[in-house]
Amino acid sequence: MRGEEEVNLTKFFFEKTTLVPDKPALVFEEATYTYSDVAEAVKQYANLLARLGVKKGDRVALQLPNCAEFVFLHLANLSLGAITLPLNTGYRPEEINYFLDDSGSSIFVADDEKFIPDISGQKSNGKVQTIIRKGNSANSLQALLKESQKSGDTVPDYPTQADDVALLCYTSGTTGKPKGAMITHRNLITNAVALQKVWKWTENDILLNVLPMFHIHGLCVALHGALNAGSTIIIHEKFEPKKCIETIGKQKCTMFMAVPTIYYRLMEVWPELNPDLSSMRVFISGSAPLSEELFERFYSATGFRILERYGMTETQIIASNPYEEERRKSKSVGYALPGIQIRIASASGVDVKPGEIGEVLVKGENVFKGYWQMPKKTRDSFLGEWFRTGDLGYQDEKDEMRLYLVGRSKELIISGGYNVYPKEVEDVINQHSAVEESAVVGISDREYGEKVVAAVVLKEKQPAAFEDTLIKFCKGKLASYKCPKKIVFLDKLPRNALGKIQKHLIIEGFPKG
Repeated sequence: MRGEEEVNLTKFFFEKTTLVPDKPALVFEEATYTYSDVAEAVKQYANLLARLGVKKGDRVALQLPNCAEFVFLHLANLSLGAITLPLNTGYRPEEINYFLDDSGSSIFVADDEKFIPDISGQKSNGKVQTIIRKGNSANSLQALLKESQKSGDTVPDYPTQADDVALLCYTSGTTGKPKGAMITHRNLITNAVALQKVWKWTENDILLNVLPMFHIHGLCVALHGALNAGSTIIIHEKFEPKKCIETIGKQKCTMFMAVPTIYYRLMEVWPELNPDLSSMRVFISGSAPLSEELFERFYSATGFRILERYGMTETQIIASNPYEEERRKSKSVGYALPGIQIRIASASGVDVKPGEIGEVLVKGENVFKGYWQMPKKTRDSFLGEWFRTGDLGYQDEKDEMRLYLVGRSKELIISGGYNVYPKEVEDVINQHSAVEESAVVGISDREYGEKVVAAVVLKEKQPAAFEDTLIKFCKGKLASYKCPKKIVFLDKLPRNALGKIQKHLIIEGFPKG
């Protein structure tokens, strides 16, 4: 796929599904949309966005839960050559302000009006046009769609090339502000095609997706994978264990993907429901390490070995365990996807021997274009043509270079499948007038994989209930998953001779349970 070649993800999907126009593509709540229904809706939404002035290269921010409108807006946006900026629904106004300002978004689509008074008129956000999914106000989605239909249809002309940016997905850094990963049409199509081959995805599949589509897992793996294969995707607005299990059985689902936290919660209610799995062919896990205990527990309860895969925002999926169930192994993330190369290198960038631990480096058409308006950060993230994942791992030479991950060279915390970066949380904790300094770490947790905890030094002694006060303070400024689950108060933080905080000592000394 050449960089100057005219390529568009939305066009790519619809050209592949013209032979199945009446096949169900999307099921949400009580509504079923065929592929022709989706194509028509995308056309209407593209007409609306074009009427609002959206053009090639513009950023359109979507802070929506899983819903049909998310799908239509995303595909319509790409069809115009614009860039989708998916935002976590848990983000608070302060966080939203940063993303809208940094990206220079021209449209902000929210689920309801709860954030609108907080962002209007701040910095560049006063220039952002706001659309509300729910309700009937003048700027509601339905009112705007109705108005735009009066001016006739605008047929999308798909004005993009392979290396044009399609998605801008923000991922926090260990230092500084969150950075926007620029993911191209080439990246998205390459990954969808590779997953179709590796997971044997066909138009006969029915995927249940409970993962949020503002996350790379729910959007690029679940939604894009299903549309690329011409299969059916059932979307739940949010994860509810019993509803999820009942849907798998009643709707004869063939595929399901989740993070380990979801599988833990399914196991809590699985025995009482015991769903019909006669149609199911694969359960997939990613976004956080899958423990051997959960792997075995799920197999005992269901007869299925979970297929674990490995990826990140900047690369989408890098590696996957084999489709053949007998070849799947716990603790391993499998083998590189077709077209992707993996190296294991030392800190100096020299390849280590097979079996030795080093940093995982990746090269392929799945690798992102770089970080939005951060050329130095982009350069620092690559070693020549190889992207530095920051993950530590090794390959087994005796097993076709099967990849195992052993940790992360960065301070990233993965809690319930979501990325949490300590400095962002520390900056908020340190804003409290009673706090002298803080250190945030992740500690092992059976349900979440890792949970966010903090060690805090106070300026002066506070009441016993101050831990709850400080956690509540964080929740007012950060998405809930980023906030500490537990806080301990220390007289001072452990440091080395150079004054650097020794976070491993905090983790070792943190109260268990």
